[in-house]
Amino acid sequence: MGFKSDIEIAQENIKLPIKEVAARYGISEDELELYGKYKAKLSDELLQRVKDVPDGKLVLVTAINPTPAGEGKTTTSIGLADALNLCGHKTMLALREPSLGPCFGIKGGAAGGGYAQVVPMEDLNLHFTGDFHAITSANNLLAAMLDNHINHGNALRIDTRQILHKRCEDMNDRALRNIVIGMGGKANGFVREDHFVITVATEIMAILCMARDMEDLKKRLGDIVVAYNLDGDPVTARDLKAVGSMAALLKDAIKPNMIQTLEHTGAIIHGGPFANIAHGCNSVIATRTALKLADVVVTEAGFGADLGAEKFLDIKCPKAGLKPDAVVLVATIRALKYNGGIPKNELNAENLEALKKGIVNLEKHIENLQKYHVPVVVTLNKFTADTEAEISFVKQFTEEKGCTFAYSDVWANGGQGGKELAEAVWKALTEQTSEYRPLYDAAALSYEEKVETVAKEIYGAEGVVFAPKAKKELKKIADMGYTGLPVCMAKTQYSLSDDPTKLGRPQGFTITVRDAYISAGAGFVVCLTGDIMTMPGLPKVPAAEGIDVVDGKITGLF
Repeated sequence: MGFKSDIEIAQENIKLPIKEVAARYGISEDELELYGKYKAKLSDELLQRVKDVPDGKLVLVTAINPTPAGEGKTTTSIGLADALNLCGHKTMLALREPSLGPCFGIKGGAAGGGYAQVVPMEDLNLHFTGDFHAITSANNLLAAMLDNHINHGNALRIDTRQILHKRCEDMNDRALRNIVIGMGGKANGFVREDHFVITVATEIMAILCMARDMEDLKKRLGDIVVAYNLDGDPVTARDLKAVGSMAALLKDAIKPNMIQTLEHTGAIIHGGPFANIAHGCNSVIATRTALKLADVVVTEAGFGADLGAEKFLDIKCPKAGLKPDAVVLVATIRALKYNGGIPKNELNAENLEALKKGIVNLEKHIENLQKYHVPVVVTLNKFTADTEAEISFVKQFTEEKGCTFAYSDVWANGGQGGKELAEAVWKALTEQTSEYRPLYDAAALSYEEKVETVAKEIYGAEGVVFAPKAKKELKKIADMGYTGLPVCMAKTQYSLSDDPTKLGRPQGFTITVRDAYISAGAGFVVCLTGDIMTMPGLPKVPAAEGIDVVDGKITGLF
């Protein structure tokens, strides 16, 4: 008997009406805005009612650097929340929404896997409640108003050679990275070079995820620097009078969404910036709301701890006034052996030598997380090929590094398979104290110093090389008065370095920052390293080729 696919498991699950799931957390039906039976947005009235309720405990789930062998960070997050509920602790999830790009590309969706999923998984992985479409529309409205302003006389004296704002779509389309617009004569505007980014890389996505409420959202939208004028001064969305109309498009998108796990744990899923090119965390509104509704909130940050967790701990938490109480670091035997130099087709065989070589990746992530002074629990996400010798080696290594260890089998057994992990996390929450503090003081350091701090402390780099363009942009940002902001590093997810081929724990490397730009509305400065792309492309055989609708049901989605 073969394994059922994720989508088969999800479609066979008997879901509760979302109003019943919400009631378990003290949410009335009147405080929900229903999108059918199984999806809802949380109303402004609910957010206002619970705003003064004491916060629950916050648990961040992160991972080692991702590999083709898979780590299962979202699966672990979901299974952990189910397991904590089984252990009698009122727990809720706060996760990101998936982007359509990876769903139809190579990575697949982001609803978990096996028997640790959120449902309805097809809805979540596709259009969900339309949040990403609203963000795309708001972004492209601003782009249209910018070019329209130039066409009708350019009263703001915008320098068309220095336009920062880019159009977007939530799909991987490499052909749109660099384009020319305005061709075809005077009626079509001025000819200029333009660019597309994927929706999850836009500043408006980051703004939605950093905003506390509608007023804060509008202020942040107004702060977006869209271009420079002929004197080199910033031109903002506020100058273009675009704020109100963008806010109107985002009126519903700013409200968090609620669905459920296969075991009916409540899941608030909202926002979805990529962690390799943006800040990689779900919305502040979603996290803060979940903390008011549950005793424990399990959230995650994208890709490895060098990206998502660093940005969660150095950008999101300081800006939102959040304090994580524990961090779960996810690894797999397979991924550690891959980091030790073993090809993907040989990972099922026991290989302690490769494991010893590859575990340095886990070691570095443990060391990094301990710099934030938060209790760390390391969990191995179970695969059937794992051997007792391999598991024992990782357990002993982890404990020697001062971390709690737990084995997790949530993919196959859901919450029941996560009880060991849940007990370890609960112990960390109740017997250890988080003394969280960010890695650096954003107000005290220059942007170059902040980049160097992350590169040396988190990546293990010997130094940083700033390309002339990056130096120029960072100086310009500071000279314009945008100081004291954290840095958001755009870097490959596959390596601690900026070279995706350097696995394990690279030594003796430098990080090259090739460009930088201000995300004034989001409240950080983005620094681009290596060959990182803000508009991904599809692989030779995209996942889209295997997706279909058969007898009214979506198939092939994973």
